[in-house]
Amino acid sequence: MEYKTRVNDTKRAAVAQLKEEFGKYSGFIFADYRGLTVAELTSLRRRLREKNAACRVVKNHYARIAFKELGHEGFDEQMTGPTAIVLANGEEQNVIAKIVMEAAKESGNKMSVRGALLDGMHLDAAGTEAFSKLPGRLDLISMLMATMKAPVQKLAATLLAYRDKLESGSAGNASQPSASDASKEEASSPAESAAPQEG
Repeated sequence: MEYKTRVNDTKRAAVAQLKEEFGKYSGFIFADYRGLTVAELTSLRRRLREKNAACRVVKNHYARIAFKELGHEGFDEQMTGPTAIVLANGEEQNVIAKIVMEAAKESGNKMSVRGALLDGMHLDAAGTEAFSKLPGRLDLISMLMATMKAPVQKLAATLLAYRDKLESGSAGNASQPSASDASKEEASSPAESAAPQEG
């Protein structure tokens, strides 16, 4: 009886710890990590930390209970066999998914992604890969800024060309005699030819 109580206490503590950690995140990627070396798993964790994400190797039974208590269900198929869960947050969850998919390919597919809960969507392996290829928030902002900047650049180029045209026109007019000057020259020429010559 004492042994059973001790086991139950350990189980409750493990579930509570997972629940507390999972509760800090809104995105989860489930992967089979069998075949990964310690160095490869360490490298993945380092890349994830740089994006404020994490990777945890868990006991499926404890993780299922923790997710259920948090209101997240439907992960039974993703949590069979050795399971690593990548924990993601924020608006750049597709970037986290991309890191995981790249790590899987770099490992020679020794790690395989089973599915995910990202941006509130339950995704299978194919859906997770497709999600990883979407542009992130920063990418979208850059694209929007480039789109907004293009008309401004075009307008500026048009105005500069118009200014240059005006300046070149003014310079041309300054180098040519005016119409009034030409008229004066024409008017003075007959008078000079009509003047009496000294005999």
